[in-house]
Amino acid sequence: MAEILGNLNPKQVFHYFEEMTKIPHESGNEAAISDYLVNFAKTHQLEYIQEPCKNVIIKKPATKGYESAPRVILQGHMDMVCVKEDELDFNFETDALPIYVDGDWLRAKGTTLGADNGIAVAMSLAILADDTLEHPALTVLVTTEEETGMDGVMALDPANVPGDILINIDSEEEGFALTSCAGGVRNSLKLPIEWTSVEGDGMVTYDLVISGLKGGHSGIEINKGRANANKLMGRLLTELHGLGGYISQLFGGEKMNAISKRAQLTYTLPANQVNQLKEKVQAFEEMVRIEFSVTDPGVVVTMSERELVTKVFTEKMATNLEYILKLIPYGPQTMSAAIEGLVESSTNPGVVEMLENEIAIDSAIRSSVSSLKAEINQRIQAIAQLTGASVELIADYPEWQFAPESKVREVMKEVYQQMYGKELQISAIHAGLECGFLSQKLGNVDMISIGPDITGAHTPKESLSISSTERVYQFLCEVLKSIK
Repeated sequence: MAEILGNLNPKQVFHYFEEMTKIPHESGNEAAISDYLVNFAKTHQLEYIQEPCKNVIIKKPATKGYESAPRVILQGHMDMVCVKEDELDFNFETDALPIYVDGDWLRAKGTTLGADNGIAVAMSLAILADDTLEHPALTVLVTTEEETGMDGVMALDPANVPGDILINIDSEEEGFALTSCAGGVRNSLKLPIEWTSVEGDGMVTYDLVISGLKGGHSGIEINKGRANANKLMGRLLTELHGLGGYISQLFGGEKMNAISKRAQLTYTLPANQVNQLKEKVQAFEEMVRIEFSVTDPGVVVTMSERELVTKVFTEKMATNLEYILKLIPYGPQTMSAAIEGLVESSTNPGVVEMLENEIAIDSAIRSSVSSLKAEINQRIQAIAQLTGASVELIADYPEWQFAPESKVREVMKEVYQQMYGKELQISAIHAGLECGFLSQKLGNVDMISIGPDITGAHTPKESLSISSTERVYQFLCEVLKSIK
C-alpha cells in the first residue's frame, strides 16, 4: 500500500510519522509503539534499553570528528491524546488514524492527529536512521504516559540516559525556543453518590446535551476564553430550578488536559413541566451563544426524550454537585508579571465521570509557581469540604526553571540567525513539559525545547504544518552539526 505521506519532505520524518499513525499509542496503551521503537533499534543495529514502564532509550555513536563533543539527548513522548468528533465511529485501540494532507497541513479526519508528540519521535528516528548526518553521540529518549501525568519520565532510570545537552521536541510553535514551563498536578474531586427513587407516574426523562464547543489544549489554549462544557452544565442546573426535576446521570469531557467540549445530563421531571424545560433550555442556549459568540459560536444545547429513569440523585447530593460545578475554578488564575501575555497559573475541570459510587471531577492544574499551584488545590479542597466531597492529587510534576546560562541556547540562536536571517525567540510556555522532571533526574544537563507549528492539539482539529516540519528538522540537524 502506497504511503499517504510518501511525497512529503523530509521523507524519512513523514515515513516514520505515518508508521506511528497505524499503531495504537494512547496514553496507557503504548506497548505496541514501544515495541516498534525497539524493533527499529534492532533493525539499525543500535544500542537500546526498553524500561519496565515501556520508555525506550536508543543510543548512536558520534560521527567522525565529534567524538569529544557533548553528548546530546533528543527527547519526546510516544503517547498521544485520543479525542474524536462525537458522531465518529472510530476505535483508537484498533484503527489507523485517518490522516490526510490539506495544503500545507497534515490532519486526521475527525480525530486527534498525534503530532503531539509523534513528530518528535519521527524526527528522532529519521536522525538515527541517517548515516550521512554529522552529529555528536546521541541518546534518544522516548517516554510513555506524558499526557496523563508524566508517568514514564517519573519512572525513568536516569542511569540509562547519558548526556550533556537535552533537546526536547515537544513545543508547538516554530521560531520559538522554550527555556521554562509550568508544573502541574491532576486534582481529582470525588463526590459520593446518594440515590433515591421517585414514582414514575406522570414523569418523563430527557437527556440534555451541551455540545459544539471547540475544546482545546488546557495549557496552551486556556487563555482563549473558550467555554468549558462541564462548567456550563453547572450553570444549566441552576436554570432548571423550579421544575421539580431529578438528576440521575451527569458526565462530560474526554481528557483531563483538554477543555471539555461536551457534557450530558439525564433529567427526570413531571410531564406537565416539559414545555417549561424546553423554554429554559432554549433560553440558556441563546444566553451562552451570546456570551461565547466569538470563541465558541457553534455551541448548542439539545434535549431528547429517553426511557423513564426513576433511580435518581438525592436532592442534597444534586445540590452539592451543582455547587461544585459552579464554584470549581476554570481558566487562567494569575498572569505572569515578568512575561507579558503568559498565563502563570490556571486550572481546567476537564472530565466529569460517573464511577460506581461517586462522581469524579478531574482538573488539570498548572502553574510556573509551585505555591500558586498549591493555592488552587486548596480552593478546590475547600469546595470539597463544603459539599461532602474528597480530593486526591495525582501525578504532581514540577515546573522547569529558566537557566541563566545555556550553551545549546546560544548555539540555536546563532544557527537560526544564519539559516533564516532573524532572531530565534526565547520564551516560556504555560504547559507541562517533561523537562521539569528531567532537570531533577538528570542533574546538570543543558535543556531547551523546540518544535514545528502544531495547532488544535488535544482536539480533532489538530494540525501539523508540513513546511514548518521540514524547516524545524533541517534546523535541528544543523544544530547537531554545530555542537562540538
